[in-house]
Amino acid sequence: MSHMSSSTEVVQPASVPARLPWLALLALAMTGFVCILTETIPAGLLPHIVEGLNISKGMAGQLVTLYAIGSLVAAIPFAMFTAGMRRRPLLLAIIAGFLVFNTITAISSSYALTLVARFFAGVAAGAAWGMIAGYARRMVPNALKGRALAVAMVGTPIALTFGVPAGTLLGDLIGWRAVFGFMSLLTLVLIVWVLWKVPDYPGQPANERMTMGQVFVLPGIRPILMVVLTWMLAHNILYTYIAPFLERAGLGSRVDLVLLIFGLAAIVSIWIVGLLIDRKLRLLTLLSLLGFALVSAALWVGGTSVPVVYAAVALWGLTFGGAATLLQTAQANASGEEGVDIVMPINTTVWNLAIAGGGIVGGALLELIGVQSFPAVLLILLLIAWIIAWSAKRHGFPGKR
Repeated sequence: MSHMSSSTEVVQPASVPARLPWLALLALAMTGFVCILTETIPAGLLPHIVEGLNISKGMAGQLVTLYAIGSLVAAIPFAMFTAGMRRRPLLLAIIAGFLVFNTITAISSSYALTLVARFFAGVAAGAAWGMIAGYARRMVPNALKGRALAVAMVGTPIALTFGVPAGTLLGDLIGWRAVFGFMSLLTLVLIVWVLWKVPDYPGQPANERMTMGQVFVLPGIRPILMVVLTWMLAHNILYTYIAPFLERAGLGSRVDLVLLIFGLAAIVSIWIVGLLIDRKLRLLTLLSLLGFALVSAALWVGGTSVPVVYAAVALWGLTFGGAATLLQTAQANASGEEGVDIVMPINTTVWNLAIAGGGIVGGALLELIGVQSFPAVLLILLLIAWIIAWSAKRHGFPGKR
């Protein structure tokens, strides 16, 4: 694709700095923060939304469901159809989507219109997750690509740890509509930030673009995706149903504290992974899976003990916080720069399937056997993931990178 003249200078990949462009990467992290906050905030605002739209709790819960569906169905098609477009205008269009659809959610009095807005907000999220990793890696030289991705992904645990509780508190103080309006203001700030600090890159020329099939059969890609599926399925079984699981230890009223411990540990994990990932990708992945397996074993034998649960949750956060960075870095390394913008939407799709699967499998286990069955199922899934990761030592999770 020929470069078109523009008033905006297009930065070529060869001009990447020898150090991290912090402000540019943090703008991408802010994009991820907006994605996660937009996705999860209805859960904290549920009673207010029920009253405001005059609907049932089950109907209000579909605001999360429609968002997830939008993200799931949009990620791969969006990446395929926009591969040739310049990156910064595309990112700005995605952020503008959050601005529009969060604003509609804030002012809509129609349940049907609100569902439509939530679906298209999910579409924007699927598009964003498909390009954040590749964008971050293009900003830095090879030696810093993993660290750059770790910075770009830090918005996720921050949103989960602080964003949702803060949004819930604001909902009590100023109302749920004002919270969505506040998120629209955040996207306005983000648009200015991106224009100010995020460099622009050209899309991929058509003759250099890899197809979905070409990327999928690259050595290492399928083992990594299997690790994504099994690891995230295990995580979401426990995370989705953490409240009933904690009731066994008498911690049903302390879900907020437990999730705060998890989130803080996850942020520490991202910091550790960011420091070591460019040299120790394989080791960090195997240790994370092993650590989560130990969490499962501890909860299996001591899930009714308060100290065991708190310690296990802290270790769970330490093993999970850097997971997205580890897995996306492995995929980017395996796909190469030509395939990174295709493999990331595939990852987004598999990740969302694991989230949905966690809700389905966890719900079935809860109803048929009880929460006491969770640790054993998690342990099986994590051992499968560990074996796959260990076996993929040549391409998927190589010992040296």
